[in-house]
Parts: sequence; C-alpha cells; structure tokens
Amino acid sequence: QVQLVESGGGLVQAGGSLRLSCAASGRIFSIDTMAWYRQAPGLQRELVATITTGGSTNYQYFVKGRFTISRDNAKNTMYLQMNSLQPEDTAVYYCNAPRIVTNRGIEFDTWGQGTQVTVSS
Repeated sequence: QVQLVESGGGLVQAGGSLRLSCAASGRIFSIDTMAWYRQAPGLQRELVATITTGGSTNYQYFVKGRFTISRDNAKNTMYLQMNSLQPEDTAVYYCNAPRIVTNRGIEFDTWGQGTQVTVSS
C-alpha cells in the first residue's frame, strides 16, 4: 500500500518561509499529477498548487508568486517552497496523488496525513 507523508510544517512569523515535503513510499512505478491542498479551521479544503510528472505547474491566485511547487520523480517526493508567508496561510497542508501506479495496480486519490503550518502576525 502506498503512503504519502508530509513534513516541514511549523510556526513561522509573517514574511517568513517554510519548505514542505511529501514523500511517497511503497512499490511505486509512477505517480501522475500531484497536488498540495490546505484546510484552515472552519473552512473547506482548498487546492493550492499542482504539478505534472513532466514538471508543469499551476497555482491558485492566492499563492502565485509566493509559493513554488516542485518534485523529484526519482525520489517520489514533492515539495512546496512557501515564501512571504502571511497569517491567512495558516492551515493544515495536505499532499494528494490522484493516481499512483504500483506493483499491485493503480491506487486512486491517495492523501497524506497533513502537516500544520502556522503563521503569526
């Protein structure tokens, strides 16, 4: 069974930076598009950014120019570099892989457990 594990969250002051990682483990052949989502208290989970296997990226307007998504396919790991963080970025950040090809078939819609990011003003 494939697992996604996020790390790198923490407490940072406004204007600071954090780098999140999402590592996939298991007998993985390939991972298609991957994504970062976030969920603030009392709000719905929202998409932050996506990245294809080939490295094409898309960002939501509220992080464009501040966050950078990247991945290392050889390590089955995705990253989110977050700069100029603001209090409104406070949320639990989740990684998601809609489709992962493994030695046992295809696993759909895999989520990590989340990592807390807290930005103080």
